[in-house]
Amino acid sequence: MEQRVLVANRGEIAVRVMRSCREMGIPTVAVYSDADRDALHVELADDAYHIGPPAPVESYLNAGTILDAAHRSGATMIHPGYGFLAENADFARRVAEEGLTFVGPPPEAMLLMGDKAAARRTADHAGAPTIPGTPDPIDTDQAAKEAERIGFPLVVKAAFGGGGKGMHLVQSADELGDAVERSAREARAYFGRPEIYLERYVTRAHHVEAQVLADASGHVSFLGERDCSLQRRYQKLVEESPSPVVDKKLRTRIGNAAVAIARAAGYVNAGTVEFLVDEDGHFYFIEMNARLQVEHPVTEMITGLDLVRLQILVALGETVEAGAEPRGHAIECRINAEDPLRDFLPGPGLITGFEPPGGPFVRLDSGFGEGRRVVGDYDSLFAKLIVWGEDREAARRRMLRALNEFRVEGIPTTMPFHRWVLDTEDFREGTVHTKWVEEALPAGGLAAMQRAASEPIGDGRLTRGGAASVRPVHLQVEVDGRRVPVAVWGDEVRTPPAPPASSAHGHAADGSGEIIAAPMQGTILRIMVEAGQAVEAGQTVCILEAMKMENHITATREGKVAEVAVSTGDVVDTGQPLIFIE
Repeated sequence: MEQRVLVANRGEIAVRVMRSCREMGIPTVAVYSDADRDALHVELADDAYHIGPPAPVESYLNAGTILDAAHRSGATMIHPGYGFLAENADFARRVAEEGLTFVGPPPEAMLLMGDKAAARRTADHAGAPTIPGTPDPIDTDQAAKEAERIGFPLVVKAAFGGGGKGMHLVQSADELGDAVERSAREARAYFGRPEIYLERYVTRAHHVEAQVLADASGHVSFLGERDCSLQRRYQKLVEESPSPVVDKKLRTRIGNAAVAIARAAGYVNAGTVEFLVDEDGHFYFIEMNARLQVEHPVTEMITGLDLVRLQILVALGETVEAGAEPRGHAIECRINAEDPLRDFLPGPGLITGFEPPGGPFVRLDSGFGEGRRVVGDYDSLFAKLIVWGEDREAARRRMLRALNEFRVEGIPTTMPFHRWVLDTEDFREGTVHTKWVEEALPAGGLAAMQRAASEPIGDGRLTRGGAASVRPVHLQVEVDGRRVPVAVWGDEVRTPPAPPASSAHGHAADGSGEIIAAPMQGTILRIMVEAGQAVEAGQTVCILEAMKMENHITATREGKVAEVAVSTGDVVDTGQPLIFIE
């Protein structure tokens, strides 16, 4: 029977899956929302079907619409990628019930490992060490009692999701209520379920995960570990393999624990078992991600294996014993459309310039290119830069070289952050931990990044910030109803200009007050103040959601709220007035 794979995802992972399918001679089907009509994954697929508006719940999380597209296209298999429906057991079950093959674990294993409390019980039964936490998912009403039992500091996590989404550190009981509400809200937005759980926080930990691959015949392979310790607010930014803190003995113990957990769960296909390693070298199970990970390319680079191809072979019922011996060292940088010099502010927009790096052992996974738009409706990740070297230092130097070659214009990127990180002594020595970024940035890291971002490289045409120093920014403006192209030359402006006085409704026009404007396009999630209320400098006045991130908009001075110009649910543009303070 001829196979046909529908990729139920978007962006770089959809492109990644399609490329493996093409090498296997398997036709592919793309699905796309209104926001992705001109996306690269739509262009690369053999067929493409529209599935709804930009909102994920109406498109990429709409199981019925995706299954309808699968039947209309004649697809025989569905690959979910990561995120969206990738760990949704109900979706995997519906795929099987409708006569299609799901490229992933069976729904029973997915349900077991997707319930983080049940996953911890499974790890206990398998003999793996675990961190104290709630035995079952809880709601907001139960949080205070469970937190008192577990103790602080603790972490609030989404019970039916992963990837750091909906995860918040709580240092004391005073912070618990807000963290629980925010985690539940984000969990519902990302995974469709608001349940949460609590877990004791391990300080200065290293995040180490084990890649496993299991087939239906009972073979379970351990394909090495990855180190994902370099994170910011629980979002991974740099990954590498092997881990610099794992020796041969610890690697064996982690691998054996991961394989035992996969067997205990009845797991089939590719999966990742995540652990924390403390300063004394003890490791603890935290969760299992029942899907392909964002950072899977570093494992592919050191093993020479195509994990997507192996996923498809397992899904087709073939016996797969992957026993490749890892060689060398690989590093991955997640390139996000965010400005690290402005507290990683998301920056969706049109990519006006895109020149990828090249050279030996350099790989770029991306769903974007010049002339394509990074939209604000989804995650800010738009590319992954991966390199391989014969040892860690060779890989580190190669990554720095590749980052310096990579040019992206039109949107901000996290490349200045990556250049700074890879050149720090802590990274070179392999001592970074999961809270290192939050500690290092205010301790001089931000200033170092700002200096490095403005340094010219090569022939001086580019700066280390990734922008061309002698190239204009191209804009389209409208004059008397006619669109006119404009080239703007000059220094980069990192903050949006204040709205003109005519748009300020009379408030702060004399310069005595403040107009708080939207720093980016997004949706007003919550208004925190009202007219007549006194505010202090640094106080949050509203929460703006952009690229699936909650951004707290704060006042820069004390005063009194003269007017709230927006309402909850409003979609606002960059520079649009939100709050007027006098």
